[in-house]
Amino acid sequence: MLLFAGLGNPGQNYAMNRHNVGFMAVDLLAERYGFPAWQKKSTALQTAGRMGTDKIILVKPQSYMNKSGLPVAEVARFHKIPPDNIFVFHDELDLAAGRLRVKQGGGHGGHNGLRDIDRHLGQNYWRVRIGIGRPENPAMDVKAWVLADFAKSETSGWIAELLRAIADEAPRLTSHDDGGFMSRVAFLAPPPKPIQTETK
Repeated sequence: MLLFAGLGNPGQNYAMNRHNVGFMAVDLLAERYGFPAWQKKSTALQTAGRMGTDKIILVKPQSYMNKSGLPVAEVARFHKIPPDNIFVFHDELDLAAGRLRVKQGGGHGGHNGLRDIDRHLGQNYWRVRIGIGRPENPAMDVKAWVLADFAKSETSGWIAELLRAIADEAPRLTSHDDGGFMSRVAFLAPPPKPIQTETK
């Protein structure tokens, strides 16, 4: 049994925020693999189903980003799922938009959701880091950037392609083929090219 947790903030006001791309990822997994409707259990939305022969529990904490740790830990402990079988899908400022990395362990990199999960579970779980990049304007507040909605051109473009590729290749994660997962996602959903600005 594995646990796939998507990070985000609950409520429609946050639904399309960059910070909620983890929720978007697990929502598409649930849809793609025919999981039952989400159900509120304690402080998280949960659903369970199978990818091939593997049972997967999907979790969306409903306690806001900086309190993600306890909901994830409660589900993991109830089902006796070790950190090695926990994958956390989250936004990553320090990856260019559209890039993806999978890593087991390591620090939280300033991400408040991961910081809280570390506090409740330790650091040995898997991170599925979904790049959102940093604002082009260095003067823009990072908090405002992550809590801003993706542009419509992004949700119909690279975000849609990346989330589809993540869903297509997710069974590779169940066998801990993180290298194959990253390679296939990059092949299916190449990151968008940076916008070139003319210089005079």
